[in-house]
Amino acid sequence: MEEFLLSCRQAVQASMDQAEPGFHVVLGNESCDLDSMVSALAFAYFLSKTAHSKTLIVPLLNIRQADLVLRSDNVFLLRQTGFSPDLLLFRDQLDLQALQRAGRLRLTLVDHNVLPSSDRDLEGAVVEVIDHRQQEREPSPACPVTVEMVGSCATLITERIIQKAPEILDQQLAQLLYATILLDCVNMAPAAGKVTPKDSQYAAALEARFPALPPRGALFQALQNAKFDVSGLNTEQMLLKDMKAVSGSLSLAISVLYITLEEFLQRAELEAELSDFCQKLGFELLLLMTISFTETKEPIRELAVFSHSAACREQMCQYLERARNPALNLCPISSPHPHIAAYQQGNTLASRKKLLPIVKDFLRDRDGDGRLGDGRLGDVEEEEEEEESQVPPTPMNSLVEGCPLDDGLPCISAQDLEEKFSKMAERGGD
Repeated sequence: MEEFLLSCRQAVQASMDQAEPGFHVVLGNESCDLDSMVSALAFAYFLSKTAHSKTLIVPLLNIRQADLVLRSDNVFLLRQTGFSPDLLLFRDQLDLQALQRAGRLRLTLVDHNVLPSSDRDLEGAVVEVIDHRQQEREPSPACPVTVEMVGSCATLITERIIQKAPEILDQQLAQLLYATILLDCVNMAPAAGKVTPKDSQYAAALEARFPALPPRGALFQALQNAKFDVSGLNTEQMLLKDMKAVSGSLSLAISVLYITLEEFLQRAELEAELSDFCQKLGFELLLLMTISFTETKEPIRELAVFSHSAACREQMCQYLERARNPALNLCPISSPHPHIAAYQQGNTLASRKKLLPIVKDFLRDRDGDGRLGDGRLGDVEEEEEEEESQVPPTPMNSLVEGCPLDDGLPCISAQDLEEKFSKMAERGGD
């Protein structure tokens, strides 16, 4: 497979100025989580071995090359399986719109079944879809659609390979697919509510064909550890790693940080770096949510509000302190920085998914008559649509966006504890 990836890079560089051949790009979703990356790599490789066409078949990671470092579990698995990230092709290295205008593009979507609004002009190039989310695209003779609600898109890719070209599987490719299925299906634990019979079937098929695959538990835990590893990241990268942007009368972002707030606040030149970050991306306020764990695996959540505008900062702080649905149970703590307000968050069940509606309600109140209420949301729907921005979307398997906090984990890790608490809170609120 390394030879295939190398040939893709060389072919792209050599063919961009030629009229022929065209490109058949296999593209994952914009978050470029592990499932999207591996599904794109594996299915492009499968097509290269089975399709009889002069078209160049290319797997494309749907992020900028500079953003790969933010996907630490992707980088970990690539290195563990012996692939150099330098072999990969990224969205900023291939102009899909230009290829489409020239009539030189065919597009297969994996791990998503509709294109975002920013890529709607590529719709006419879509020739196949393979996904594991709810189907939003109508199948047609010109574009076959495979959508099954399994735990991982990699399961569907594995199924296609085993059924159509099992001879292309080797230890490297099998480990990429196997690791992805394990991570998405939370170590195949039924208690997590992710795994389906088909996921189990093809994970077992890979184990049977390749007995040297790493043990499930050890591989899953290594991937989990890698996902939340922020060592080596600078402040900007830490903020971008797991961030959502929200806008109204204010443009703001909520970043989740996988270290203690105390450790983050001690970073050298922090306020200057936060100011530069906000200026670069056009934010007037930052909400920083930290998550860490005690020695007994109890979750610790802390919250900080940064803005150079004292009025904006104080309004947001007061709104969060008064929030009731859910109550965050904030306790102010000392901050060494004049433009950062810091809190311990007593409600450890309140992840960013729970905080987002409060923030959006704050912006609606502020956009209305300028008076701020008490943070009561009633039946406000939690919107999942993200603002278009220069930053990569949060990976679909993010700790704070539904896996494992909101969809379940078995009793095997610190993340498990959070999930159990979250489900208890949701049942209690019904």
